Amino acid sequence: MTFNNFLQMIIAAFFLLLFSFCTWYEGSEILDNPWEWKYSTHFSQMLNDQVMDDQDISNFDYFVYAAKFKPLFPFLMVLAASYLIILTGYILFKRSIKKMALFLLGLGVLFLLSTGFVSNSPTVGGNIFQAFFLIGGMMAIMGAALYYFLMPTGLHTEV
Repeated sequence: MTFNNFLQMIIAAFFLLLFSFCTWYEGSEILDNPWEWKYSTHFSQMLNDQVMDDQDISNFDYFVYAAKFKPLFPFLMVLAASYLIILTGYILFKRSIKKMALFLLGLGVLFLLSTGFVSNSPTVGGNIFQAFFLIGGMMAIMGAALYYFLMPTGLHTEV
């Protein structure tokens, strides 16, 4: 791994942590909105069947609430995580065109599947994430196809 790649990983990880903290902080507003507990506490309901007071709410539900109603930092968090995943894939598979194309294809399919989880959301955050996952999935699949079919084979060796 080159110094440039290492520096990119460190910076992206820093931003991921920063955006995660901001998302968690904004999502803690769910504690003040008991009427939203029924719709935004999916993780807590898996653990406790029913959310009766604010002590029953899982920290993961803070992220769900923030993604639904205050999507800026959750969007930036997902963007930073996506960048880290793509950079890791590039570092691992840069010597093999087929493996890198397969990695991008898998990421694209994962993004397209994620679109289904947030589709038909009545919130602005759900619509933003649906568009991001749909566009990101299509871009990753197109990138995989371009990488596989247009990458000169002389630049990389198959491993």
